[in-house]
Amino acid sequence: MFGLEALDLARIQFAFTISFHILFPAITIGLASYLAVLEGLWLKTHNDTYRDLYHFWSKIFAVNFGMGVVSGLVMAYQFGTNWSRFSDFAGSVTGPLLTYEVLTAFFLEAGFLGVMLFGWNKVGRKLHFFATVMVAIGTLISTFWILASNSWMQTPQGYEIVNGQVIPVDWLAIIFNPSFPYRLMHMATAAFVATAFFVGSSAAWHLLRGKDNPAIRTMLSMAMWMALIVAPIQAVIGDFHGVNTLKHQPAKIAAIEGHWENVGDEPTPLILFGWPDMKAEKTRFAVEIPYLGSLILTHTLDKQVPALKEFAPEDRPNSTIVFWSFRTMVGLGVLMIFTGLWSLWLRKRDRLYTSRPFLYLALWMGPSGLIAILAGWFTTEVGRQPWVVYGLMRTADASSGHSFVQMSITLIMFVVVYFALFGAGLGYMMRLVRKGPKIDEGKETNEGGPGQQRTPARPLSAADDDNGEGEHSRSLNKEI
Repeated sequence: MFGLEALDLARIQFAFTISFHILFPAITIGLASYLAVLEGLWLKTHNDTYRDLYHFWSKIFAVNFGMGVVSGLVMAYQFGTNWSRFSDFAGSVTGPLLTYEVLTAFFLEAGFLGVMLFGWNKVGRKLHFFATVMVAIGTLISTFWILASNSWMQTPQGYEIVNGQVIPVDWLAIIFNPSFPYRLMHMATAAFVATAFFVGSSAAWHLLRGKDNPAIRTMLSMAMWMALIVAPIQAVIGDFHGVNTLKHQPAKIAAIEGHWENVGDEPTPLILFGWPDMKAEKTRFAVEIPYLGSLILTHTLDKQVPALKEFAPEDRPNSTIVFWSFRTMVGLGVLMIFTGLWSLWLRKRDRLYTSRPFLYLALWMGPSGLIAILAGWFTTEVGRQPWVVYGLMRTADASSGHSFVQMSITLIMFVVVYFALFGAGLGYMMRLVRKGPKIDEGKETNEGGPGQQRTPARPLSAADDDNGEGEHSRSLNKEI
């Protein structure tokens, strides 16, 4: 069907499930740190606006965290079901790294998540703030181990191959492999930027509908400060990451650039737009800027960038995909920087909260960070092909060898279940966003008894519409 084989369906299934999954950890990472900042500001300033925003975003965080955990479990199982040969070959490296993630990050998050969500009126303010910070740190530790595992697959180090299996010999070299620092910084920063635009978009939505209060304004203000500061930093990190990729994965860079061959000693131009044709071995309709490819990637005006024709056809990534996924990521990054600069210009003129053209831009930029993350991961993973472990194991040799019918059935089931389950979860989360923060949500009220409003009985109770209203009881004023 459509010229696809069982291996293609296995790759599509993994890409589909990981694309769904990565959206949730990205927002979880950003929101966890945002909640820690909000609670810290409330404790320092006693400004109830920060408290109200904490309660509002903690509900959304709870739903997002739950969907992230569920979708993540599927990813782990696929290594054994669809990619068992990869697990047999490299499991001695990837298995321990994922185990470290569970032991150091997931247990930390899970242990303090209950205090964070349900302990607001049960423990002292310092302990509750500590729990929030621990959850935020846990999300970053999780990012550390996941990126260590994936980066090792991109730039493997610290191993020996014995009897057809990878044997770890230097765990520091495995963890801190050449691409790991750049990819860790790039992903963590992307999560913060994506969350900033998610928060800013929700604030813009309420302002455009006439809901203007200190909480909404604070949301937009904090989001735009984050965009202004972090989006340019992300561009710098991306440049370092690109130079590192040129050194260790030159074929990926050639595919990203749609660059097929060098001409004599001429510097490499930058192809802004075009259509890489893998069969014809050229980029059609190319719009080029002379010298710029060499300047961006080598930081000189005379060095050349490796070309795709320097690699065997079977070792070339699909340039058609990564050429455009990379440009999608970069294009959205430029828009993010522009949005941050425009917000600064409006802020100085006291029009940040009233400029409707800007608010519409902020609204439509809401999913931009998540789309950029997906585009970046497509660039990274498709650009690694045809290798599942770069230079060591081909993707075709890593699959479990299921039949076309088996992969078709499971792929259809994944699509149906994911859209139904996570579609409902995302719909509920967006409904919470549309409700907006409640003013004086933490105003002191009587605490309910067992089974009452103040005693959640199930995990998602933390996201109920009325949860958290009046949750600051007298016990919150206790010190540890």
